Amino acid sequence: MIGTNKNISILGAKESGIGTAILAKKENWTVFVSDLGKIKTKFKNTLKKINVEWEEGQHNIERILKSDIIVKSPGIPDNSKTIIQIKAAKIKIISEIEFAGYYNNAKTICITGSNGKTTTAMLIYHILKKANMNVGLAGNIGKSFAKQVAEENFDWYVLELSSFQLDYMTKFKADIAIIMNITPDHLDRYEYNMQNYIDSKFRIIQNQTKDDWLIFNYDDPIIEKEIGQRKIKSKVAPFSLRKKIKVGGYLNNKEKQIIININENLNMSIHNLALKGRHNAQNSLASGIASRILEIRKSTVRESLGDFVNVEHRLEFVAKVHGIEFINDSKATNINSTWFALESMENKTVWIVGGVDKGNDYEELTKLVEDKVKTIICLGKENKKIMDAFQDKTEKMIQTTSMIEAVAYGYRFAKKGETVLLSPACASFDLFENYEERGNEFKKAVRSL
Repeated sequence: MIGTNKNISILGAKESGIGTAILAKKENWTVFVSDLGKIKTKFKNTLKKINVEWEEGQHNIERILKSDIIVKSPGIPDNSKTIIQIKAAKIKIISEIEFAGYYNNAKTICITGSNGKTTTAMLIYHILKKANMNVGLAGNIGKSFAKQVAEENFDWYVLELSSFQLDYMTKFKADIAIIMNITPDHLDRYEYNMQNYIDSKFRIIQNQTKDDWLIFNYDDPIIEKEIGQRKIKSKVAPFSLRKKIKVGGYLNNKEKQIIININENLNMSIHNLALKGRHNAQNSLASGIASRILEIRKSTVRESLGDFVNVEHRLEFVAKVHGIEFINDSKATNINSTWFALESMENKTVWIVGGVDKGNDYEELTKLVEDKVKTIICLGKENKKIMDAFQDKTEKMIQTTSMIEAVAYGYRFAKKGETVLLSPACASFDLFENYEERGNEFKKAVRSL
C-alpha cells in the first residue's frame, strides 16, 4: 500500500485536495499541492499553516513526477496532458477516498448511482444521526473524507461516491454498498462507451466479503443484468417499486406502503414519507434497508423518513412571484435527473436547460417536453444540440448566456399558475464554477424580480 518513500503530489486544491494534504501531512508524507487554476485564499492559508509546498496556475510536471503516489481531483479528466505524462511514468494515481481509506478505521456506507445518490446519502446520514450514532458525511458531499479521517474519530461514514472517485479506488472496501441506478451520464469521460461507465459504478462492490452488504435497485435493467453476470460475494438486499422482495424492500402499490424486510418487517405509508414521487420512494427504500441492516429502531427510521428536508438545488422551491413558481433543480446534470424533474411538474412549465453536454440523448425527454413544456430557455455557450432536439416540440425556444437573462425570460413567458424550472441536464462548467453556483445564481436572480 505505502512504500518506504512517502512523496505525494495532490492535483487540485479544493475541498478534497486540501483535506488530502492535511491527512498526508499528519501521516508524515512529503506533500506537494498543485492546481492549474487559482487557489482560494482560505485554502492557501491552510496549506501555509500546515507547512505544505504548493503552486497555482500550473502543473510543474518535473516536481510532480518525483512523487511515489498522486492523488487526483475527480474533476481532472484522464486525457489531460498531466495525467497522460504521469501514467507514462507509471506513477500510481488514486482518489482522495482511496488515500483516506488507507488510514480509516470506521465502517462505511457507500452510495453511487447516476441519480439519487446525494438525497440517499443525506437521508441515511439523517437517520443515523437521529439514532445517535457517531457518524460522518463525506465524498461528493459534506466535508473532505480525508480531513475527517485526520481530525475526527467517527464509527461510521456515509460516503456519496461518483464514478470519477470510484475509478481511482482499488483497495477501498464498502461495508454497505448501494447502487441506486445506472443511466447514461459522463459518457464523454468514458470514451462514449456505456459499459465503461457501468464498470466504473460497479467498482463500489470490489473487495466486499460475505460479511458485507450490497443494496441495489432491482427495477434497473442494467443493474439487474450486471448482478446476474458478476460474482457477488456480499449479502444482497434489493429494492423494487414493482415486485415483492423477500430480503430487502419494496413498494406495495395496492396498500400504498413501503415494506422493508430486514430484521423484522417495517411498513410505512408513502403518504407519510417526507420525499414525494416514485424516485424518492426508491431513495427512502434504500435508506431504510441500510438503517435496518444496522438494526436502527423501526420507530427512528419511520420518524426520520417522515421529517427529512431535501438537499439544496434538488427540486428546491425558490419563490412564487405573481403566481409563477420558480424551482431550482441545478443539481440535475444529466438526462435522467431532468426526466424525473419534468415528470414531477404538475403545471405548464418554462424549462431552463443547457450547459456542458456530456453525450446526452435528448430523445428520452421528447414526450415529457411535448406534454409539459411551453417554452425552452437554453442557458449555455453552445445550445445547438438542444435546439435541434426540441425545435418543433414547444411554442418558443430562446437562447441566453446569463442566468439573469434566463430568469427574466422565464418570468416574461410564464403565466400565473405555471412554473419556471431550472433543470439543466448538463454540467455547469461553461458559465459557472459548479452546479451550486449555478443554482445560487438562479435563486439570486429570482429574488431580484
